[in-house]
Amino acid sequence: QVQLVESGGGLVEAGGSLRLSCAGSGRTFSDYAVGWFRQAPGKEREFVAATSWSGSFTKYAGSVKGRFAISRDNAKTTVLLQMNSLKPEDTAVYYCAADRNYKTVTMRNRRPDYWGQGTQVTVSS
Repeated sequence: QVQLVESGGGLVEAGGSLRLSCAGSGRTFSDYAVGWFRQAPGKEREFVAATSWSGSFTKYAGSVKGRFAISRDNAKTTVLLQMNSLKPEDTAVYYCAADRNYKTVTMRNRRPDYWGQGTQVTVSS
């Protein structure tokens, strides 16, 4: 069993930065790939970024590539999403998700085994 808790969301002006954290509990969390997804009001959930269990592989959505960076520290059972140069269109609820299968956390239409409760990110123009 894995439990995920996101934190770090908030209100920021366009061009600013935020760092989201996904804290995982459960002794096997380090065996799981983790992805970040987001959902804006009235829109479908979309993939943002993912990291493999080791951190050796990462993937980003085209809309955030070069602005966001995902990293993980298995010793601390935490996955971070550093978000820079934020835009109003980045406004959404951000969720982290975990699955043993890396591909599952890189695609919008897959269903990872575990999800966090989400954290709101609002970027003002």
